[in-house]
Amino acid sequence: ALTVRFITRRFIGDYDPTLEMIYRHMAVIDGEMVHFEILDTAGQEEDSLQIEEKIKWGDGFAVVYSVTDRCSFDEVMRLCFLINHLHCSPKRSGGPEQPPVVIVANKKDLQFDRMVSTEDGENLSKALKLPFYEIS
Repeated sequence: ALTVRFITRRFIGDYDPTLEMIYRHMAVIDGEMVHFEILDTAGQEEDSLQIEEKIKWGDGFAVVYSVTDRCSFDEVMRLCFLINHLHCSPKRSGGPEQPPVVIVANKKDLQFDRMVSTEDGENLSKALKLPFYEIS
């Protein structure tokens, strides 16, 4: 739903979060036309080789978790480590360089179902030295 909202600027209530999709989008950023290909993995459980291939495919990452799901929050550190490891290894052409990564806490409007505090997200982002956003 976050990806669809980014592309369409509308919230789509009828959305299947279990489908993996690639979305293509054009946007003007800093006066330049930028072509996005966004892989929405939908957070499905996969083997480590599939996850590594998807991480290698990407040039930037939004690592999203739900504030109503502690397990999704617990995966953030592992995913950020994998991103860093796979993109900063000396084997990659162009030398080691950290890709842009942000941590995004979703569903902040569901205060009564919250299992992960804003402070938890902020502390993790500080520890990983990554930007943090809490959205709904």
